[in-house]
Amino acid sequence: MNRLTLEILEILCEGLGLEPRYFCGGLCENPSLAAHHYPPCPQPTLTLGLAKHKDPTIITILLQDKEVEGLQVLKDGTWIAVAPIPNAFVVNIGLLLQIISNGRLVGVEHRAVTNSSIARTSVVYFVYPSFESNIEPAQALLKGSNTPPLYKSITCREFRAKFFQKGPKVEEDLQ
Repeated sequence: MNRLTLEILEILCEGLGLEPRYFCGGLCENPSLAAHHYPPCPQPTLTLGLAKHKDPTIITILLQDKEVEGLQVLKDGTWIAVAPIPNAFVVNIGLLLQIISNGRLVGVEHRAVTNSSIARTSVVYFVYPSFESNIEPAQALLKGSNTPPLYKSITCREFRAKFFQKGPKVEEDLQ
C-alpha cells in the first residue's frame, strides 16, 4: 500500500505543480488501516452507517464491498452513490491535502449508508502525516501567485486533536 500511496501522491503533485516527492519526509509516514462492517438494517432510512464528513487525512484509499453500494459523495447538494468497481480503489482527497494544496484540491464530503438486506464490509487505508509534521499550504503554490494562504499552519497532532473535538467545524478554525 505504501508504494501505491506514493504513486498516487506523485501524480497529485504533478497536477499541482509540486516536486514529485513533496510528500516524502513525514507527510505520509503514519498510515492506518481499518475494516468497516455494516450489518443489514431493515429500515436503512432510519440510520446512517457513517454520518457526513471529510476525512482528516492526506488521502484515503478505499476498497469497497464488491456487491453492495454504501459510499455516497455530496455533489452540488445531492448525495450520489459511488458504485463499486471490481478490483478498483476509491481515492478520496482529505482535509490535510486541502490545506496543503491551499484549496486547489477539496476534501471529499461523504457518508456511508446501510443496506436493508445485505451486510457490507469495506477496507480503508488512511494516509496521515507524522504527528510532528507541519501542515500548511505548500510554499511552492504560494510563490509567484497572488493567492494568499487560505489556511493557518498547524501540526498534524494539533489538527487531529481539533478534528476529533470539533468534527466538521474544524475547517473554520484553520482559515
